[in-house]
Amino acid sequence: MFSRAGCFPRVARTACRRMGNFASSTTGGSTSTACVKFVNELVSQNCVVIFSKTTCPYCKMAKNVFNEIGASYKVIELDEHNDGRRLQEALAQITGAKTVPRVFVNGNCIGGGSDTKQLHQRGKLVSLINQCAPCCPSTEGSGSGLFQYAK
Repeated sequence: MFSRAGCFPRVARTACRRMGNFASSTTGGSTSTACVKFVNELVSQNCVVIFSKTTCPYCKMAKNVFNEIGASYKVIELDEHNDGRRLQEALAQITGAKTVPRVFVNGNCIGGGSDTKQLHQRGKLVSLINQCAPCCPSTEGSGSGLFQYAK
């Protein structure tokens, strides 16, 4: 699953530098590096990615915002993922925040559930999503199609 190698597209690499240090930790070693790469690949290949937990009300809030506007998104439910704990640690390295959800739009972390809702209420979320179309490849189940609901 984490064995894919190579350079990441410019969007992910630039976004990670803006979001924080994505070097591996001394405790996680190569697993941490692999999880950071996995997160970066997902973020670079999908317009909207939500790292979530199924029982978290703030995660539900973030997903509901995208459902309301009809935008598709990719969800990674960390509490149902085999490497969920490590992925959450990688997200903390990348974004500087340990909490979920971690919502990425167009290669940038926009924050959590409350941040996502605020961006939508201020009328800025749709424009961020609309900027995705030229940058993100369209892959099956990627959530890169605009205003099409998908999970």
